[in-house]
Amino acid sequence: MNSIALILGLPIAGFLINGLFGKSLPKSVVGWLGTFAVLASFVIALGVFNDLRLNPDFQNGLNFKLYTFLNVGNFHVDFAFSLDRLSVMMTLIITGIGSLIHLYSIAYMHEDEGFYKFFAYLNLFIFNMLILVLGSNFMMLFFGWEGVGLCSYLLIGFWYKNAEYGKAARKAFVMNRIGDLGLLMGLFLIFHQYQSLDYNIVLPKIADGSTSVYMLTAISMCLFVGAMGKSAQIPLYTWLPDAMAGPTPVSALIHAATMVTAGVYLIVRCEALFYLSPITNNVIMWVGLATSLLAAFIGLKQNDIKKVLAYSTVSQLGLMFVAIGCGAYTAAMFHLATHAFFKALLFLGSGSVIHAMHHEQDIRQMGGLKAKMPITYITFLIGTLAITGFPFLSGFFSKDEILIAAFEHNKIVYILAVLSATVTGLYMFRMFFTTFHGTYRNHHHSFEKVHESPWQMSVPLMVLAVLSVLGGLLNLPKYLGEGVSHKLAHWLAPILPMAENHSEISHSTEFALLGVAVTVFIIAFLYTRFKYVSRNAVPESDEKTPYLGKLLVNKFYVDEIYDTIIVKPLEMCSQIVDSFVDSKIIGGFVSGISSVLLKISNLNKRIQNGNIEYYLTFMVIALALFLGFNLLF
Repeated sequence: MNSIALILGLPIAGFLINGLFGKSLPKSVVGWLGTFAVLASFVIALGVFNDLRLNPDFQNGLNFKLYTFLNVGNFHVDFAFSLDRLSVMMTLIITGIGSLIHLYSIAYMHEDEGFYKFFAYLNLFIFNMLILVLGSNFMMLFFGWEGVGLCSYLLIGFWYKNAEYGKAARKAFVMNRIGDLGLLMGLFLIFHQYQSLDYNIVLPKIADGSTSVYMLTAISMCLFVGAMGKSAQIPLYTWLPDAMAGPTPVSALIHAATMVTAGVYLIVRCEALFYLSPITNNVIMWVGLATSLLAAFIGLKQNDIKKVLAYSTVSQLGLMFVAIGCGAYTAAMFHLATHAFFKALLFLGSGSVIHAMHHEQDIRQMGGLKAKMPITYITFLIGTLAITGFPFLSGFFSKDEILIAAFEHNKIVYILAVLSATVTGLYMFRMFFTTFHGTYRNHHHSFEKVHESPWQMSVPLMVLAVLSVLGGLLNLPKYLGEGVSHKLAHWLAPILPMAENHSEISHSTEFALLGVAVTVFIIAFLYTRFKYVSRNAVPESDEKTPYLGKLLVNKFYVDEIYDTIIVKPLEMCSQIVDSFVDSKIIGGFVSGISSVLLKISNLNKRIQNGNIEYYLTFMVIALALFLGFNLLF
């Protein structure tokens, strides 16, 4: 059977088996079945990657057509898939990180009564994400796009008995639908212009330069709106921090390996379109930069360990879009990969802390945990060092590529991106030192009860820690030698034929930029260590936060502004519609029809009363009328 069919079929088989029969199966069977379904897909994807790397017959990718989905007039769409260099990279990230998250969930969710549903939803999430990245046309991408939106709703609101969690799930669903409208409009424009939705037909036609720049700008802006929704960029970013309502493995899956990376994947897949749309590129760059800075500053005053990581994700996604706006598509994909490693590690590490602290998430209620949780402490430290740019860890190399691209493209963008990186170091080390160093501050859960997590949770942390250290090997810089450098750039070169045309900066300039990055890291590390370790400071309560701090604590009041100008007016309109239009007009119309029908039925009831004399009388009257009509006419 085709490898693509197996990669897709195994997760959907896990979903069906656990969804239909999981309630009657032992939890161990449910958990391992869901885990091995995704792990097997990862192993098969590794084999395909090896074929693409070594076998010349596979250089153009592996294709698989299941059937013709639509064939109406000149509108033809196949239910077809393709594994090329870009999609196999995404598949390895999705299934590799996904399988580790599944393994982690076996222990983390073991006591939950919806255990079998959780694993069914996880498998379905992986399946839809694979549909998104493996589809050979825009329609398949859209199917997967909507599928992950549905799964995110199910998983964010998994603990649906909590009303606030349900609201968070609805918020994610609605805000993603706003972005999806932009994506759908872009697809309509693509079909209108090229009479096809197939990548192999549309993208070469775009690359030949025959399409007007106005049409390219319109299409690319619509697609970017879709990417803004999925990848949480201003103004459609507020759903992602609220997505922390779901179980921690869900947060890791959404933030690291699947949903939020879809927007970056979409733009990189359509590299020719965006490369030829300079206006859109500028919009992407500035929106990404604004998102990165806004989320980073908000992260400075968050005290929920998962919320800090959530705003970190929004900020890092912003940097990926800065890279795209600067034309550095490989740098964006490089950071996407390394971010998947260390962000999955950090989220699962936070879950380990939450598990040990009996569901406590406030870092002010923690402290001194390194003595009780050595594995979580060391792996969390590695993840923190990676995201803040500790030299020679994965995040150091991938973030440096983005900063270099920004320096080449626009010096102001570079300075602001460095500022974002500096703030990232401040809030990440603030969270780390407050959680693991100092004295234990929780009075509701004794320190003696704090313990290291079981092996099903610890093993994924250790694997991800290794990946966070070695992930930079994917695309080492040129100053380390031609033989080992830019491997990811060479791998993606056939997929990105038009981009990466940057001027080569000198090694001296590159080393100077590296020096800036290292200096930024040292400043953030030393400042936070002095404040939260040497002085043993604890983040102040929200009530005592100064005015500027309150602005950050309340996330610049963006949610409140949305509630005031969008949510409340819509609720008011819905109440008016409910009380007047629905109750009075529509209700009155329906009641009027029912009243008329009731009167007619009452009249018929008098006639149709079962009395033979009545029937004979009506027959005579009808016969007389019939004869009279014939005699007269």
